[in-house]
Parts: sequence; structure tokens; C-alpha cells
Amino acid sequence: MIVEYIRYKVEPGTGESLIQAYEAASESLRASPHCQGFELTRCAESPETFMLRILWDSAEGHLKGFRTSREFGSFFQAVKPFVKSIEEMRHYELTNVRWTRG
Repeated sequence: MIVEYIRYKVEPGTGESLIQAYEAASESLRASPHCQGFELTRCAESPETFMLRILWDSAEGHLKGFRTSREFGSFFQAVKPFVKSIEEMRHYELTNVRWTRG
């Protein structure tokens, strides 16, 4: 499994539009067998900053599977207005250091 993080810094007043875009794009992510989950978070101290976390089966599943699929077209159409707002987009490997209070 691989984790993709995408950090956005949107124009003031457009945060709700980004949330709506990802609500629409989430259908495409759910339809992809390569996507294992996702979450969009908003920075409490800087409401124009968002972090999208997507769990992929692998980097190849994301880059060659999802990005060449029919689901990608509708996904990209939904989020395209915010591509210019991306500050970082990278893949990270999980480590054994993690814990969640149940």
C-alpha cells in the first residue's frame, strides 16, 4: 500500500468549492479498484489549506491503473479548477510507526 498526500492552498473563500469538488470526485475514487480509501482535511489554523490523503494499492496502481482508467476522466474534471492550488503531491510508504486510539 502507498499513501498519496496532496496539499492545497486555495484562494480565500473557495474552500467550500474544493470540498464540493472532492465530494463529486469521490465517486470516481470509490469506483477504482486501486483506491483503498481517502480523506480530505482542512487546516484549523489556516482554513485555505487542505490535505488530501489517498490510500492506493501501489504507486503503479495509482499512476498506471487509475490515471489511465475511465474513472480518472470524471475525477480530473471535478478537481481541475484546483490543480493550480496544489503545493505538494507525493507518494509515501507506510512504516510500522503508527497507533490509533480505538
